[in-house]
Amino acid sequence: MKAAADQVKADLDRLLPLLDAELTKPFRAGEAQRLAEAVRYSLEAGGKRVRPVLCLLAAEAVGGTASEALPGALALEYVHTYSLIHDDLPAMDDDDLRRGRPTNHKVYGEGHAILAGDALLTEAFGVLASADLDPIRRAEALALLAEGAGWRGMAGGQALDLEGEKVESYDLDHLRLIHRLKTGALLRASLEIGAVLGGAAAPQRMALRDFGAAIGLAFQIQDDILDATATDADLGKRAGKDAGRGKITYPSLLGLDGARKALSEATETALCHLASLPNRISLAAWAQYLALRAR
Repeated sequence: MKAAADQVKADLDRLLPLLDAELTKPFRAGEAQRLAEAVRYSLEAGGKRVRPVLCLLAAEAVGGTASEALPGALALEYVHTYSLIHDDLPAMDDDDLRRGRPTNHKVYGEGHAILAGDALLTEAFGVLASADLDPIRRAEALALLAEGAGWRGMAGGQALDLEGEKVESYDLDHLRLIHRLKTGALLRASLEIGAVLGGAAAPQRMALRDFGAAIGLAFQIQDDILDATATDADLGKRAGKDAGRGKITYPSLLGLDGARKALSEATETALCHLASLPNRISLAAWAQYLALRAR
């Protein structure tokens, strides 16, 4: 685990400055200043930038460069941040805390929080559509972003998750479906967008798509384990909220030991998908790190 954590830290030290230099640029000037402030509040809240970093690492894994994939990475972080703002709203998960700070709607009100999410989602497609990229790669990346974020991906998964709160029970296959869409779709898109913008051959692109699906599953299982075992201080947000809302989780279906076994299996599956890639060390480290993270 230490070797994986060291590699992750090295990747963050190298790649976060690229992201941070560009991340808030579209929201520094304009007429709706309070809305821009609300957007920046959530963009600057920290976090490991998992999805954009995975996008950049995927490009490097197939022989491309991080700079080639940067527009995709920015777009992914905008989509992810919008989803967090909206997830925290009273109509969704009704959270007061995110990354150790008051959630966006607690600071700026529900109206501005909704609009901040809308602005981020719109800008995600704008930054990718206007980037100086090969037109075919740009079109493919835009389609992948729409797939990962839309009703057949993250938004659809959130809808199924909300509906699940009103269902007394459902099985493991249905839980996997929810998380394949809600969490896995955008993680999968992150890897595949990076592959496309890095110039991946078709087999490499498919390997990274499958890797993304596997780590998306592992990420969600670990999220469920943390929700059941960690404290508010550990997570920087409210712990135990899923159980409190009656949601079905991996620990509730499999028990903690069963959930941890499923986590290990998903992580091993992810690592197997990297075998054919020329530069896979960083992605392998991230798969191991994400499966054992403490928050």
